[in-house]
Amino acid sequence: MTMLKLENISKTYHTDTIETVALQGIDLTVEKGEFLSVMGPSGCGKSTMLNIFGLLDAPNEGQIYLDGKSVDSYKDKDVALLRNESIGFVFQSYHLITDLRVVDNVEIPLLYRRGVSARERRNMALEALDRVGLGTRVNHFPTQLSGGQQQRVAIARAIVGQPKILLADEPTGNLDSHMGEEIMDILEGLNNEQKTTIIMVTHDDEKAAKTHRVVRMFDGQLVH
Repeated sequence: MTMLKLENISKTYHTDTIETVALQGIDLTVEKGEFLSVMGPSGCGKSTMLNIFGLLDAPNEGQIYLDGKSVDSYKDKDVALLRNESIGFVFQSYHLITDLRVVDNVEIPLLYRRGVSARERRNMALEALDRVGLGTRVNHFPTQLSGGQQQRVAIARAIVGQPKILLADEPTGNLDSHMGEEIMDILEGLNNEQKTTIIMVTHDDEKAAKTHRVVRMFDGQLVH
């Protein structure tokens, strides 16, 4: 069963004097429960494609399908709701709010979720932190944690709403090899146990080898 599909996707950015083609004619299908790696040199369009998969950016041409449905006709508020309920994001930089406790950072996506009470938010956040091995650090602040622990918090925040899809942009890029392996173990566990569909951008061949499939990009196109 298909979870995500890009059909003839193109994306061009314009400034006053420069036109930059970020993506050109991308066709890519990701199955439910798949763990996919996207590789390629810097500037080849990997992050742009990930943002389009995550409905953070819109293509100039082409169709995006999520769980078999085209999102082309969705209004902005419907796209935002779909993104909040179906997609989690993990970035190379953790994007944690430093003056909020760990548990409060993890709760943030649920503040925009309809019908979730404060008690439910807290319980779901605690469960997500347990899932990434930080159940004893819930009242710490991000600055009191190591880089690997902060990335675990970011993953907990991404999965707290039990998304169907997890998009990870260089999730181990700022970490040493040991911490990177720990983060990969968490991602593999989510994929194996929760059947979460994961798309991960990486420059690391060893990390990519642990996923189900690798696609490569060059100059805004998929290459095989």
